[in-house]
Amino acid sequence: MSQKPVLVLLGPTASGKTELAFRIARKTGGEIISADSRQIYRSMDIGTAKPPKWMLEEIKHHFIDEKEIGEPFSAGDFAEQATERIRELRQRGITPIVAGGSTLYLEGLLKGFAELPPANPEIRARLKRELERHGAEALYRRLEALDPEQAKTLDPTKSQRLVRSLEIIEITGATVTALQRKTSGPPSGIDFTVIGLDQPRELLYERINRRTTAMMQAGLEAEARRLFDKYGDQWRSKTLNALATVGYRELFEHFEGRHDLQTAEALIAQHTRNYAKRQMTFFRNRLNVEWVPAPVDEAGIDALVEELCRRIG
Repeated sequence: MSQKPVLVLLGPTASGKTELAFRIARKTGGEIISADSRQIYRSMDIGTAKPPKWMLEEIKHHFIDEKEIGEPFSAGDFAEQATERIRELRQRGITPIVAGGSTLYLEGLLKGFAELPPANPEIRARLKRELERHGAEALYRRLEALDPEQAKTLDPTKSQRLVRSLEIIEITGATVTALQRKTSGPPSGIDFTVIGLDQPRELLYERINRRTTAMMQAGLEAEARRLFDKYGDQWRSKTLNALATVGYRELFEHFEGRHDLQTAEALIAQHTRNYAKRQMTFFRNRLNVEWVPAPVDEAGIDALVEELCRRIG
């Protein structure tokens, strides 16, 4: 008898994935595979919008609170370990539900990885010198001209993937977008049903703004202060990628006196909206997704839960 498909529930940040996945897991007796590159770290709770404690206690969530900040964990690690856990759960008769919005985690799991060249120290060092001399914006404009699709998926303020993208182009003479089309393929024996939560941009942005306010009210400033006091030096030296995260970096800059708290909150909302736009660009350009309207009320949530449970049952 053929295996049931594994549900993958994706969408931009603040689209309602967490609650929907929880309800599906509760109804099916399943467990959730969290595809979120920041929720895996302990102590980053409010700013990463982790599920509340009662949800985590009722339903097992994998890849949440499993690493200390600074412990390495890559998209490749996630794809490999998530595949192993999906297989283990199915062997025990438990339904795995993948839910999240981290683009590279999802792409690695669903499509495998492209054969990208190893780093070239000479090219990378030169690009980093150019970054220091001319700034990230100049390098981002260069990438926009060479590989506009890849540029749309990157945060212009984050230099690591920007430098790597330009490095790959110089080494291979091909764009990252072209190379990504030649992937190793999904894990054998696992079929995925990939559902994306879609909603009008204005509604999504309104949800993001409300969630930002709720995070601040829930104590995000105090959480960020604890992390800043512990990891501030590493953040300044850019040696902890986990802290270059929307919600924390804006408050860290506030603690350094670059702007006031009100501005920090406004920047968090703005940068989260920018991130949601990049997520949607990535999902539409790089993944094969069946888009459904994100439910806006209890009746809509119940109906979608029933439909998705039927499809994976």
